[in-house]
Amino acid sequence: MRTLFILFRKELRSFFQNPFGWVIIAAVAIANGVGISTSMKGFVDSPSQHSLIFATFHSPVFWFWFLFIFPLITMRSFAEEERSGTLETLLTAPVRTWQVVLSKYGAAFAFYVILWIPTLLQFHLFAWVADLPDAWTPGEVFGTYTILFLMGMAFTAVGCLASSLTSSQIIAGLLTICLLMLLFFFGFIPIIWGGAFQGAGIFYYISCQEHLAFFAKGFLDTRPFVYYITLTFMVLFLTYQIVDYRRWKR
Repeated sequence: MRTLFILFRKELRSFFQNPFGWVIIAAVAIANGVGISTSMKGFVDSPSQHSLIFATFHSPVFWFWFLFIFPLITMRSFAEEERSGTLETLLTAPVRTWQVVLSKYGAAFAFYVILWIPTLLQFHLFAWVADLPDAWTPGEVFGTYTILFLMGMAFTAVGCLASSLTSSQIIAGLLTICLLMLLFFFGFIPIIWGGAFQGAGIFYYISCQEHLAFFAKGFLDTRPFVYYITLTFMVLFLTYQIVDYRRWKR
């Protein structure tokens, strides 16, 4: 475990030693700020029964920048080290393959979680500046950030898998966004074809849009927990197999 922690700390530190990491933090804060402002303007133009949290995260604008977080934070994980030749050095060191995979995944996911801290402050800043009661309930905040945590856990794993398949950061980023867009559009299949066809329930079950909309209302459901945790383990297992194959191939 000590080796895993050392590798994890090294990987996490690299996000903050690189200006690119701070750019991502700033970009997420700005994008969320724009989303909050847009939602507030929408309430002025057309009052809604939904909370500010729901309106901010349940919009096409949110999904556009949210899905692009993952290629940015994971494309360097394995691809850059493969390109520079440092992955070969790492894999021939006295460390286990699972430690390498978990340290890189854990650091990327930890950085993803850190990205949401400023956004939480932004919502509270609204109440402080406007001198108004919170436009949401604690349950809605808890539900929203819980599902963002679960989706991030699985989507970060997908990004690490894509990065392990190539030595090009650009290809890794493109592959990540393609896979995530595929998962995203699965949720539109019942909308396009209707919910009466056989198998529609499966697409509802894996729809990240449905999950976010449900949790953002303050509800909790165990099925998304099972889905995202299972998906995370499956993808990380594939990543382990790919990296381990590279290790013994050398």
